[in-house]
Amino acid sequence: MTSLSELYRAYIACLNRRDWEHLRDYVAEGVQHNGRDFGLSGYRDMLVNDFEQIPDLEFRIGLLVCEPPFIAARLDFDCSPKGAFLGLAVNGRRISFPENVFYEFRNDKIMSVWSVIDKVAVEAQLAT
Repeated sequence: MTSLSELYRAYIACLNRRDWEHLRDYVAEGVQHNGRDFGLSGYRDMLVNDFEQIPDLEFRIGLLVCEPPFIAARLDFDCSPKGAFLGLAVNGRRISFPENVFYEFRNDKIMSVWSVIDKVAVEAQLAT
């Protein structure tokens, strides 16, 4: 039996491979993101757009806490968004920031996601 943390790590690896065909192995058809009904196709579209806007995007787990059916993670990013990011003109500049995210799993699939990106960290880097 695969542990929830192993399942989550496999999900992150799927994202980093941009393996959209296998996203359904980890994400439920009726997934919600920050309280909005996205569905699997909307969730996939959001991720595809993220990778289009940030070609060097890579998800790195900085901290992982597992209390089934929930996972809490701090994801660390070091990337160069092409244009605006979080409403900020990044325009290819390299930035680093964390995302704090909580997941609820049901039947070994992500059912709900709540995430917050540290926009203040990005603003501070752009100010220098």
